[in-house]
Amino acid sequence: MAVTTLDARGLKCPQPTLKMTVLSVKMKQGDVLEIIADCPTFEKDVRDWCSRAKKTLLWIREEGSSKKAQIQF
Repeated sequence: MAVTTLDARGLKCPQPTLKMTVLSVKMKQGDVLEIIADCPTFEKDVRDWCSRAKKTLLWIREEGSSKKAQIQF
């Protein structure tokens, strides 16, 4: 299981989810993608993306002025 980190701070919707989509094609089953972003709609966008892509959102939490999420493939 590999963990890939995506720092999407400073990017506004839809850029964080577009970057997640690009990285997702390189992920293998069991891999984890960790994303940190400060876009105001990030939490909703991640939840919607996981639902559409049928991926598991492990957790999402606030870290200072950003939010961090982990998605399992």
